[in-house]
Order: sequence, then structure tokens, then C-alpha cells
Amino acid sequence: MALLEVAQKQARGQRVWCVPYARNLSGIEIRGNAKDWWGKARKTYERGNDPVVGAVMSFRATKGMSLGHVAVVSDIVSDREVIVNHANWNRNKVSLKMGVRDVSKDNDWTQVRVESQPGRYGKLYPVNGFIYPKPAE
Repeated sequence: MALLEVAQKQARGQRVWCVPYARNLSGIEIRGNAKDWWGKARKTYERGNDPVVGAVMSFRATKGMSLGHVAVVSDIVSDREVIVNHANWNRNKVSLKMGVRDVSKDNDWTQVRVESQPGRYGKLYPVNGFIYPKPAE
């Protein structure tokens, strides 16, 4: 469903953004910029620092990524590496099966490196944590 929507947007010449892609892929119904998802999730969804397949990784806003970013965990490789699917990491494209490594000193997923090319991990990015798809009870 998420990839179909992306294809339709691209065919119409529309921009592909990380937020609608992550919302469609994860089922997490949050609106607004990626940088606001962590706060908006607080009362509706469980949040934490443990990656889970289907959870949304919430990236903090930075100077180079002022709107923040969200990506959906598709696989757990180890306690310090996951695979994500996300949109607009590379402008107007969907990136599937990209590695993300936890490089935080406390192994709490607050600092990560994202695979920029197969086997090559880029600069540090700050992460809020993970938003889990099941609404809080």
C-alpha cells in the first residue's frame, strides 16, 4: 500500500515525504512534521528505546534535517543494528532495507549512523527513540 501510494505520487510529479510513507507502512496515525511525532505519540502510542519490527524510529531535527525524519523498522539484525524502510532520505525516493547502527555509548539508540550506500554508514544522527504501532491502553 505504501509503495503504491509512492508510485502514484511520483507519476503525478508530487514529492514523496517520510511522514505519509511511515504512517501508511506502520499504521501509526500521527500527522505533522517528523520532528513532532515523538511528542505527539506520547499519549496515544507506547514509546521506548528498544527497536521492534514495525516500530517507527523517530529522528530528532538537526540543522541539516530541520523537519526531523521517521523510518520504519523492518528487521532486527542485532541489539545494535536494525534494517529500516523510509522515504525521502534520498530526495523523493523510497529506500528499502537500509541498515541503521546504534552508536550511542549507552546502547540506547539515541545516536545512530544510517547506511548511505551498501556497507557504508554516514554521519551521526540523534534519535528520540521508537514509536510502537499498537496504541497505548
